[in-house]
Parts: sequence; C-alpha cells; structure tokens
Amino acid sequence: MPNSDLLPSLLFKLNENQLALEAAILELSNWVEMRGSADVADNVRGALEAIDKNEDFIKMTLAVLMTPE
Repeated sequence: MPNSDLLPSLLFKLNENQLALEAAILELSNWVEMRGSADVADNVRGALEAIDKNEDFIKMTLAVLMTPE
C-alpha cells in the first residue's frame, strides 16, 4: 500500500480518537459539575466546542479523501 493511501486511514483513526477523548472529557466535566464545580465544567465544555465546531468539516474532508478516484 503506497504511503498516500495510508494518509486518509490515519486521519480517520485520529479523528476517531479525538471524538473518543471528547466523550471521555465530557463525562469528566459532568462528574466535576455534580461535585460542585460548575465553573470548571463550563470551562471544559467551552474548550470542547472547537471539536464540535470542526467535526462536520473533518468528516466531509475524510469522506472526500477516502473516495476512490
């Protein structure tokens, strides 16, 4: 398999990892909020907004990269 064929697969796996980390961090922020640190939880959720904001573009670009020519 040429290196150029590996790039879309690598990016797809990195995106999966990013989304899994987002979910785990969101769970932790919920746990923190339940223990009385709403400000910290809000800050964490605010930081996670970048992942949400970029998710559609990343998915669309990966679909294009993974489409056979």
